[in-house]
Amino acid sequence: MALLLKSVLVVAVFSIFSIAQASDPDILSDFIVPAGSAIDGNLFTFNGTRGIFGSIIEKFKVTKASKAEFPVLDGQSVSLAVLQFPGGGVNPPHTHPRAAELLFAAQGSLEVGFVDTTNKLYTQTLQVGDLFVFPKGLVHYQYNSDWNKSATAVSAFGSANAGTVSLPTTLFATGIDDQILAKSFKSDVATIQKIKAGLSS
Repeated sequence: MALLLKSVLVVAVFSIFSIAQASDPDILSDFIVPAGSAIDGNLFTFNGTRGIFGSIIEKFKVTKASKAEFPVLDGQSVSLAVLQFPGGGVNPPHTHPRAAELLFAAQGSLEVGFVDTTNKLYTQTLQVGDLFVFPKGLVHYQYNSDWNKSATAVSAFGSANAGTVSLPTTLFATGIDDQILAKSFKSDVATIQKIKAGLSS
């Protein structure tokens, strides 16, 4: 009985530690200064999105302002991305394991959707000024169905490092055996290889 109790305690402590590591850290200061940085207004300024609005959009592009690009976000539990869609452009199905996403339609219109854990699909067509929330960790997408106009959206995340898991890339460009994918999708190896070839072009 004592061994069982110890085992349960070890599992519980490990589980709590794992949960604590799944989000941004709570910091004990106002902000974290990246090594070698001067503490002035420049530290808190990100200019990587300058010139985006009004530019010509030729292919789908994401410009991120996360902890990697804007180090002072460390510990602030916030980040941002600007998504630019040409006509017919898509942000393929993906997830953000560490944050929900709040998307603001800034230009054009977008068809968006997510799938919950019961496999129910929720969709909406967004117009300029609309907001849509993608719950944390759920598979979602955005699509510009207007082939004649570009679209731009701004996404906010509740993490400095939301992470992105792109389903097409994760499934078909990471070396998972073709036989496993064919069986999983009730398909054949030739079809899987065509999908893989399409991702690399």
